[in-house]
Amino acid sequence: MAPSDVPPAFSVFSRREWAGLRADQCLRLTEDELEELRGLNEPMTQGEIEEIYLPLSRLLGLHVTARRDLKDVRDAFLGRRGARRPYVIGLAGSVASGKSTLARTLRALVAGWPGEPHVEIVTTDGFLHPTRVLEERGLMARKGFPESYDLRRMIRFLADLKAGAPEIAVPVYSHRTYDVLPDEAQVVRQPDVLIFEGLNVLGLTTNAPVVASDFFDFSIYLDAEPDDLERWFVARRLILQATAFRDPTSYFHDQKDMPEDEARRVAADIWRGINLANLEENILPTRQRADLVLRKRADHGIGEVWLRR
Repeated sequence: MAPSDVPPAFSVFSRREWAGLRADQCLRLTEDELEELRGLNEPMTQGEIEEIYLPLSRLLGLHVTARRDLKDVRDAFLGRRGARRPYVIGLAGSVASGKSTLARTLRALVAGWPGEPHVEIVTTDGFLHPTRVLEERGLMARKGFPESYDLRRMIRFLADLKAGAPEIAVPVYSHRTYDVLPDEAQVVRQPDVLIFEGLNVLGLTTNAPVVASDFFDFSIYLDAEPDDLERWFVARRLILQATAFRDPTSYFHDQKDMPEDEARRVAADIWRGINLANLEENILPTRQRADLVLRKRADHGIGEVWLRR
């Protein structure tokens, strides 16, 4: 991307410049710990932790402290003892961009701060309408688009979270069955930090007066070139065909023995017909709303960081 293409609201840092901002942040993970962070076909190295994620951890720590100080000022002015409120980080980006790996990495780093804050990840997948509803509405080919989500339930969750609700049940999505699980729930119990991860979390506007990003304290957009995203998506799908698709309960079990050439063609068609369309129409236009943009290189490493001025 040419410098002229960077929105003027952002300062741009090269990888080396960003790495220099880590200050005294230090975290060395074992190979087993790094493996737990990695996604399918997504490398995660100690160098990536030190050069990209430790400076990000430092920045987030400063933001959390500043938010806490501002809250104390407000509570002192009002003469009341404020209730505990979680710090919410919104994480957006395309299919196959590596959002889940980034979310796990952030959780590991933030949980290691002084005081060992309680960190949870909630994904927007659980707020998708069930397959039955999507089929009734003719939206199966629009899965992941704003209209495929139960936006009222999503906003209610975020509002309850920020209001300090002691427990909130969040629906759980299964990538194996390709559907919301009707009898399972993730129970969120007043985390110190919550990472809210999903394709369209910086958008999801359906002319509603309140949107998900209204509840975020900080937002991150994970960015990559569309050609790289397509390549990663196809490669990941081939891995899943050889592994998860072999499970008889998998939604895609009938594709487990598909010849590789055909599997590549099907994956490319899904990418261009659904995921690329969603990226261009709904996801990429929200990039400029983020507080921070992490720009990936073709090898999945972060090559450039944009920070809102």
